[in-house]
Amino acid sequence: MTQHELRTCLDAAEKSPDMVASAVAGLDEASLGWKPAPDKWSILEVLAHLADVEIVYGYRVRQVIADKEPVFAPIDQEDWARHLHYDEATAGESLALYRANRLANLRLLQRVAPGQLDRGGFHPELKRKVTLAEWIERMASHGTSHLGQIERLKQDYGAQAGAKGRGAESA
Repeated sequence: MTQHELRTCLDAAEKSPDMVASAVAGLDEASLGWKPAPDKWSILEVLAHLADVEIVYGYRVRQVIADKEPVFAPIDQEDWARHLHYDEATAGESLALYRANRLANLRLLQRVAPGQLDRGGFHPELKRKVTLAEWIERMASHGTSHLGQIERLKQDYGAQAGAKGRGAESA
């Protein structure tokens, strides 16, 4: 990863919390909590996931920077969502945690020396070394990928709510 690529990733990562917050601004509780299927996440759950995964990224980045030969603990995001009650978090709380942890991670990453980008640790699920550069790339794209998910959930909720409204009108 070049210095330019690093800067581009950090810039993208910095914008993500504001973009996500804008995407959910003004949504009511019904739309935030709506799930397209029992095994799919609501917007509230996506927001709680973003907040928690930022903690995971922060820990993994710190392991790479500070530890000699880190091994990353795998997580099961479905178990986290269920056992950590993502469906009970508020949008404001999750967004604040996401933003605060992202800011702390970015402050740390802005001090990374180019030679540190190739450092890494073993990821048991991937069965290979994952470098600091890869974690930074993942951080940069993670919020954006979930932003797409949030937009789809908003659209699907609107379509579903509209269909119920049309059904009531024809009754």
